Amino acid sequence: MIRTTLATISALLALALPVEAADDVIAVPTLRASVTVTADVVRVGDLVDNAGSAALIPVYRSPDLGTTGALPVAQVLSVLRAKQVIGVMTGDIKEVSVTRPARTLANKDLENAVASALERRFGLGDAANISVTFDRGVADMHLDASNTGALQPVATRYDARSGRFDIAFEIGNDSNPAPTKLRFTGTAIETVEVAVLTRDIDRAELLKSSDITVERKPKAEVTGEPASRDRTIGMLLRRPMRAGTPIRVADIVKPDFVQRDQNVTIIYQVPGLYLTTRGKAMESGAEGDTVSVLNLQSKRTLTGVVTGRGQVTVEGASQSAPMAPAVEQTSSIKRDETPAAALARSLVEAPLSPAQIAQAQIPQVHVSQAPAKSE
Repeated sequence: MIRTTLATISALLALALPVEAADDVIAVPTLRASVTVTADVVRVGDLVDNAGSAALIPVYRSPDLGTTGALPVAQVLSVLRAKQVIGVMTGDIKEVSVTRPARTLANKDLENAVASALERRFGLGDAANISVTFDRGVADMHLDASNTGALQPVATRYDARSGRFDIAFEIGNDSNPAPTKLRFTGTAIETVEVAVLTRDIDRAELLKSSDITVERKPKAEVTGEPASRDRTIGMLLRRPMRAGTPIRVADIVKPDFVQRDQNVTIIYQVPGLYLTTRGKAMESGAEGDTVSVLNLQSKRTLTGVVTGRGQVTVEGASQSAPMAPAVEQTSSIKRDETPAAALARSLVEAPLSPAQIAQAQIPQVHVSQAPAKSE
């Protein structure tokens, strides 16, 4: 009977308590297993739920920006007790993880920002071709996560003679009306991509793929137009050059495929006809050059294009002479001979048989005979 009465009284007293008092009884201080902080210090309220009036008491220095630290539970409880915070529930937590988020500016991002601030200014070119070196080795930079604004240059100074720069940046801050200020100094130079020799090369050697690599060099070191790798392979140097030397377009020349007084093959080519004969080059020439050659059979001097080593191609159209619509009996063209065959015969001084002409698939051209002159 007494027990029942006490239970009833206890229940009535519980119902009579204010809501705030009931919440205070239920809200038990509980340790957190994982904590994220943005300030320089860790406070009790960061570590403990329902910390009450003790929430603002600082207990630890925050980890460095962009890092995470671990605190053993026993150490945390000891520090809390020293701050008069007791009765904290820990559950099965063994350690507390504390993370301080940050905005990271990588070294490459900072270099790009400086290059962009200098792009097409002070005589410099594109940002992609500007090489930046900071005075002090600038590693990745961590800023408070509230710095969410873009990296904006607000003051830029550059000395074109020395390549020295001094640039101030500002970053908008969500938690502070004043922007975060950064300043960098160093050296910025414009570079170019150029083919570079991997070994010493004599002027008589053809450049091979293994002889060439591609590097970025200061533009001031490459006077004239830099040569690309593709343009350099297969060419000759105008002078001997040492390994590591950048190659300019003016340093290379096409190799001569035909040398003066060299015996060559003359190729005569028109649609449906392909003839070759022996000749002698009257001058030297590289691939694509126009040179004079002597036909050793006809003793005629022809003009052709160097198309390979020891080869000169003569196009039929460039060698053919205007043909009259009517040919007299005394003409060098035979009555049953086509103009193409006549041109071929004039080159090699050896008439083609009708079978050879047919084999070459030359369409028959009818040549009209001039009417006989009357006395």
